[in-house]
Amino acid sequence: MTQAGPVTLDDVRDAAERIKGVAHRTPVLRSRTLDRIAGAEVLLKCENFQRIGAFKFRGAYNAASRLSPEQLSRGIAAYSSGNHAQAVALAARELGSSAVIVMPEDTPASKMAATAGYGAEIVTYDRYTGDRVAIGGALAAERGLALIPPYEHPHVIAGQGTAALELLEEAGELGALLTPVGGGGLIAGSATAAKGLDGGIRVVGVEPEAGDDTRRSLAAGERVTIPVPRTIADGLAAETPGELTFSINRRLVDEVVAVSEDEIRAAMRFAFERLKIVLEPSGASVLAALLAGKAGRLPARVGVVLSGGNIDTKRFAELCAQAPAVA
Repeated sequence: MTQAGPVTLDDVRDAAERIKGVAHRTPVLRSRTLDRIAGAEVLLKCENFQRIGAFKFRGAYNAASRLSPEQLSRGIAAYSSGNHAQAVALAARELGSSAVIVMPEDTPASKMAATAGYGAEIVTYDRYTGDRVAIGGALAAERGLALIPPYEHPHVIAGQGTAALELLEEAGELGALLTPVGGGGLIAGSATAAKGLDGGIRVVGVEPEAGDDTRRSLAAGERVTIPVPRTIADGLAAETPGELTFSINRRLVDEVVAVSEDEIRAAMRFAFERLKIVLEPSGASVLAALLAGKAGRLPARVGVVLSGGNIDTKRFAELCAQAPAVA
């Protein structure tokens, strides 16, 4: 049943039609070793194989493709720590538009280079002293650009939900769905799709311990702001949940758990050695929760969104070298 709200199951289905043939329908993988450790049948939706290497292309393209020809001719603005930046840059290129992206000065070099490689202009700022929302908004207003935020946008949220929609279409009935949580767009879209199809499914989010703003906000019943997180999971380093995403997640998300930096490193190593895939820290966070037994008692079948794999080889090797092996 489609539930009422700012984003509905029908919106996610509409987004799926809009991105069809442009975004990849990513594979769903299984691992008997992971099933044994988790004590459940785990189905992994591998968004590290999505265009730009992360789920973000889904929402960015869904939102950008709805702009008018006039808006596209003026260009698109966005702010992002990396993956949304690449997604908007590629979406703009696909649609014959241009993009200006506000990015932190300490964005991983590989993500900044990829964003520039898609043709975007990059404007940097200090994430610890600057306000990216204010900077991006002022830039868009000054240049007459259409602003596509990383999660506070219904078309972005609906687009992100298509990953869960595809997983459920392929996997069939699941008892639980796990996704990472940054600003909350992926889990908001995923929960909208999952609960719209099956109101009994349990939706669980995973955050780094250093950036558990959504977990604290759900416990408090209101949006909580924390200091700028310092975590290897840069894509999940939000200070406060989005207003729109939190309004959805407080209704539809059952629980948010937190994982340590070491647990994330161990999950990256496990994914490489056992699953033969590369995950960035944010993308490995949900796998970390499963391996560390932090996702609670699991039902028989569990769906997991591995959100991305954008990390350069040197950083990947460093983090995996610091990680303990998973038995």
